Amino acid sequence: MPELPEVETTRRGLEPLIVGRTIRSVRVHNRSLRWPVPYGLGKALAGEAFRAVERRSKYLLLRCAGGTLIVHLGMTGHLRVVPATEPCKKHDHVELLLDDGRALRYNDSRRFGAILWTKENPLAHPLLLNLGPEPFAEAFTAGYLVERARGRVVAVKPFLMDAKTVVGVGNIYASEALFRAGIDPRRAAGKVSPGAFRRLVKSVREVLAEAIEAGGTTIRDFANSDGEPGYFRISLRVYGRGGEACVACGDPIRQIRLGQRSTYFCPKCQK
Repeated sequence: MPELPEVETTRRGLEPLIVGRTIRSVRVHNRSLRWPVPYGLGKALAGEAFRAVERRSKYLLLRCAGGTLIVHLGMTGHLRVVPATEPCKKHDHVELLLDDGRALRYNDSRRFGAILWTKENPLAHPLLLNLGPEPFAEAFTAGYLVERARGRVVAVKPFLMDAKTVVGVGNIYASEALFRAGIDPRRAAGKVSPGAFRRLVKSVREVLAEAIEAGGTTIRDFANSDGEPGYFRISLRVYGRGGEACVACGDPIRQIRLGQRSTYFCPKCQK
């Protein structure tokens, strides 16, 4: 599933290819995404030029003068820029034909993604309005986590993965960040000390920054017709390593189910 690093890598890949380009027309081949592609999207976008490509959480914000295209990649969605004459691939549901003879195409085999249009402030859209801070934002601090976790009995890992707490910390990143911070993922969020939360903020940022950097060096050319986005590869210290030796102490990594998600941790290193 595309997470924050993949979405940020997509944003960085698309930005130089589409900013300044004018949309000549829109072709919708299948409206049945997670939310139906709006009727009248072609009329709204024709003649608009992309001014910026931004990201909020896992949403891409393709800003134009008259509004913003909100794109969510769901579980299997991806965007690519190809020659407009190239035949569409299976699961190419929406394409925007650009003034340079290319097309921006949205492909999504499972159709859990979304393409929406708003003329209002996209950050006030119901899908984005109640999201927590970005992990690299100044608002994401140990003090903020202490206040939000006060009295909470929920385990710290699902607490960290809650987009109302902070956006973009998916299952892999939560396990990896908690390991680096030395925090047991089962510990109640309200029982985590301010010092441990300071370590966690630092670890979250490190893990995500490494994933973004790796994605930026391994992603395939967004202008290439083979177009599948190349996902990041980071050196995982606990995730997916159940039963293997901990890289820090040598004891076996334990795998459990927590919040209905696979969770990996070292019982010796994480308290």
